[in-house]
Amino acid sequence: MMCRRLRAPALLLFLILPAGVGCSKQPTARADSKGEPPQGEVWLTDQQVAEAQLKVEVLAEQDVDDVIATSGKVTFDDARVSHIFSPVSGRVSRINAQAGQRVKKGDVLAVIESPEIGMASADVHKAEADRIAAQHDLDRQKELLDAHATSMHDYEQAQDAARKAKAEVERATQKATLLRAGSADVVTQTYSVRATIDGQVTARNISPGVEVVGQYSGGGAVELFTVGELDRVWILADVYEMDSARVVVGSKVNAHLFAFPNRTFPTTIEWVSGTLDPSTRTAKVRCVIENTDRALKPEMYATLRISVDQRKALAIPRSALLRLGEQTTVFVEKGKSADGRHIYAKVPVVVDEAEGAPLLPLSQGPAKGEKIVTAGAILLAGGLSAAPADSAK
Repeated sequence: MMCRRLRAPALLLFLILPAGVGCSKQPTARADSKGEPPQGEVWLTDQQVAEAQLKVEVLAEQDVDDVIATSGKVTFDDARVSHIFSPVSGRVSRINAQAGQRVKKGDVLAVIESPEIGMASADVHKAEADRIAAQHDLDRQKELLDAHATSMHDYEQAQDAARKAKAEVERATQKATLLRAGSADVVTQTYSVRATIDGQVTARNISPGVEVVGQYSGGGAVELFTVGELDRVWILADVYEMDSARVVVGSKVNAHLFAFPNRTFPTTIEWVSGTLDPSTRTAKVRCVIENTDRALKPEMYATLRISVDQRKALAIPRSALLRLGEQTTVFVEKGKSADGRHIYAKVPVVVDEAEGAPLLPLSQGPAKGEKIVTAGAILLAGGLSAAPADSAK
């Protein structure tokens, strides 16, 4: 009995806090006469805990998920962009809209001098004259047929000619109507290119005096202006076939852009393609981002982290993990020692670090309700490495 009573005070003499828990600004746990912490533990005073800026969180069930990382790019919202071409060929005589300028629907963006304006008007008159001539011939052939003075073959040919003339009138009239919709001036033979929606001129691909090819001229027409709204944009990305079944409409997304490395743009998946690209074996996905500050611009590259397989599980923050040798560990706060110092114990854990989420499901380790060190744990690891040197002294 006497030996047992003396054993506890004797053990306290070996509980010495290791020295040098970090660099010069980090707390230093020096050994004292009250004892040395057992292997795998670090003891700190209140002042040392404050200097180390340790952060402790209670281990609890969290909303965790797997994360699919993919790449994409910013694009216009298709319903809020207009790509403007010229229906006629000609020379650009005036430009009214500059890149970055806001325009209203119907505003004149540019004026093109085109001989096709006069030709379109002339085509209507010529087609109408041909139709009248063909109709006269048809009426004449019908009278002759009724009088048995012509053949059915000649009458049918007159019918065919009348139908072709009527179709030509409709074609010429339709083309002239399209040109008038864009404010074609037959007298000056100019065509006014107008904005089709309200928005900002994001691109202008012409200059005064340049010759442009019209959409109806059979050549390669060039887009003259791009007008769109940038207060809401899309991000289009590709998801591999093996992951496509897990990505659904409503999946949460954190978008990161190369242009803004310190910003995160939270959003959700709005659309998932129903088909795969046969060459890349990927499915297109789309999300919408409110771009009120217009920081995002079309064609910017982005990386998307798509949350899938959401569930409740016991999880720890990634920042709490430490790799000591071949072991993955965390530090758990175990209360206080007899002399009032805070006890932090190293505990091995098993987690799936392949998941990209900040919270990692815990397969093996501390129990629910224990206090995990989530910030400053590296300083405690330094305390462990200093322990043998202190003991040798």
